[in-house]
Amino acid sequence: MWPSLRSTLLLAGRWGLTVVVLSLLAGSGSALFLWLLDVATRTQQSWWVWAWTLPFLGAISAWMYLLWGGESGRGNNLVIVEIQHPMRGLPWQMAPLIFVATILTHLGGGSAGREGTAVQMGAGFAGWWARWSRPWLGQDYRETLLMGVAAGFGGVFGTPVAGAVFAGEVLAVGRLPTLALFPCLLAAIGADMVCVGLGGSHLHYHVNWQGLVAHSWPERLKLLGAVALLGLLAGLVGRGFAETLHRLNRWYVKVLPGPVLRVVVGSFVVVALAEWVVGRDYLGLGTTNIDPHAVTIGSCFHEGGAKTWSWLFKLVLTVLTLACGLKGGEVTPLFFIGAALGNTFAVWTGLLPVDVAAAIGFVAIFAAATNTPLASSILAIELFGTLRPEYAFIGCFTAWLVGGASSIYASQHRGDGKVLQEINGHHPVAVNPQRDRLPQSEEGASPREPGRSSD
Repeated sequence: MWPSLRSTLLLAGRWGLTVVVLSLLAGSGSALFLWLLDVATRTQQSWWVWAWTLPFLGAISAWMYLLWGGESGRGNNLVIVEIQHPMRGLPWQMAPLIFVATILTHLGGGSAGREGTAVQMGAGFAGWWARWSRPWLGQDYRETLLMGVAAGFGGVFGTPVAGAVFAGEVLAVGRLPTLALFPCLLAAIGADMVCVGLGGSHLHYHVNWQGLVAHSWPERLKLLGAVALLGLLAGLVGRGFAETLHRLNRWYVKVLPGPVLRVVVGSFVVVALAEWVVGRDYLGLGTTNIDPHAVTIGSCFHEGGAKTWSWLFKLVLTVLTLACGLKGGEVTPLFFIGAALGNTFAVWTGLLPVDVAAAIGFVAIFAAATNTPLASSILAIELFGTLRPEYAFIGCFTAWLVGGASSIYASQHRGDGKVLQEINGHHPVAVNPQRDRLPQSEEGASPREPGRSSD
């Protein structure tokens, strides 16, 4: 009893100290990042010339990574691989490089997000702490990196529960390291508290879920079918986004091997397309705009707040931005795409209220493109305060199933897949009686083995 209690207390102490350190680092980093991101966005939108600086700013970003980046250029994929198979550790320069490069991208109007920065910044801080504390704190390296990812996500997005689940769920399809969820949750909550305490702000969207209150089972079946249909469409769009992004990136690398030239050419394509074809509404993060008539994520929650093809315009600009090597994340643009798709779905079909459809599209496309349906469903609850969470879950899991094996994270492990089936003689829910036997009870009687009669 006492050795077990002692080891538990030591583990709690190590994790508690790590939570405090990562909360302070990731929370303060998130607050500074969100403030600079807002400044960069408002600056870019204040004068049309700023968009044409994107090739120059992108070249600076590519040059920084070429000079100092090393393995950091692999971004979130490197974080996932390092957690799955710890090797040399994360590069110390990962956090500062992605921080600066993302601000440069948004200053020039690149259609990118902030999740990549959140994950890499949090994981980078965790890597620093793990290397420094390992000699005297212990070997909880994987758990520390997971806590860093959760803290970064929770601090930047203000959704600590979704951040904790995302950190574990993104590693492998169909698997969730439940043992790490609690310290990840504490780190994400702490980072969110520090971020908000330092003046960081998060966007939340009002959704009237009363439109999904059905008074008869035919009504409810109709609503469930509409949500599933929207999830199916979001899954197809999310799948197309991930596959197009990877293919275009490979094409860019093949045609333009030099990273600086590749970013310059790709940036010019992005700005020219926005200036002369789709419009400037689809540049940048997409959360706010100084033009009150512009299409933003928030406007998609209102009828008339998005055009029929707004989701496609944002998808094209985002794929072009990230495929050429500009830094940022995919997730916030995915939110934009999903909300605009939901808006179009509601207007065209009339099956769902516009705000509800935008909210479900918002999270469903995230589930499909990242293979994180549980985190996405929880994200809906944290952001939109849904009274009927089953609709968010149905939309997210439908999109996840339709999304297939595609993912914006190339290093994400396929895990147990999306269907419960036997793989190499192992079934995900199978129990080995010898290996998985529970400890004997105090009376000395061991638990029954599967299939044995209770008589």
